[in-house]
Amino acid sequence: MVDVVTDVLVTGSADGIGLQTALRLAADGHRVVLHARDEERAAAAKAAVPAAAGVVVGDLASLGETRSLAATLASSGRFDAVVHNAGIARLDSSERALTEDGLELTFQVNVLAPYLLTALMPRPGRLVFISSALAADGVADLGDVNYATRPWNGFEAYSTSKLHCLLLAFAVARRWPDTLSNAVDPGWVRTRMGGPDAPTDPAEAARTLAWLATSDAPDALVSGRYFTKRDWRPAASSRDPVLLDELLALCADLTGARLSDDPTP
Repeated sequence: MVDVVTDVLVTGSADGIGLQTALRLAADGHRVVLHARDEERAAAAKAAVPAAAGVVVGDLASLGETRSLAATLASSGRFDAVVHNAGIARLDSSERALTEDGLELTFQVNVLAPYLLTALMPRPGRLVFISSALAADGVADLGDVNYATRPWNGFEAYSTSKLHCLLLAFAVARRWPDTLSNAVDPGWVRTRMGGPDAPTDPAEAARTLAWLATSDAPDALVSGRYFTKRDWRPAASSRDPVLLDELLALCADLTGARLSDDPTP
């Protein structure tokens, strides 16, 4: 058991890296709340992590369900850490898909949902956003996140969403200096998304996420960092305050929820 028990929410914890992160945290004695997009997956998640403190349900492809999810989570108090693991990839899709909110699906699930949860929930001590080295192929231009005018490209849309997750981690770190907000590249992982040929085991990928969420090691008590074992590193432009503020403003406009300007909880 750990000396200090931490309350941690892990989104997208029905399988893959999220499930392995939840298993590791629970095994270490932390109180873990699981998340799944529907009741069937929630039941599977709870069965896989019987030591979990609970499981919440909400489809992150719906702004309404994401708001309801945030309200449910807020009603139980403040989490010490939130791991924004949930995400989708439509790398080979031939055309864009729009959600019930009229927003491009990959952007809404991978970027807007973690933003909205962050904006609506009580401010945690730590935030972990899942990015990727594929962010190197992302497009920083925020002018057409819906692919309304530019040609659809599923690989580019996913890579861009991972770049936006990276920017979101940096933007929150800058806006909220009392919250540790970091981004992680888990690598190419053997999950439904990564496929069977990926070299990294999900349990191994989960180590950094769990460590950032709970460790008191000096290397974990940082903010505005990008953690990866691969060669790519974000360009200096990814920390441009104007770009970071533009991303937060866009997310606020699309969700109707504004991230607080108050630097302290």
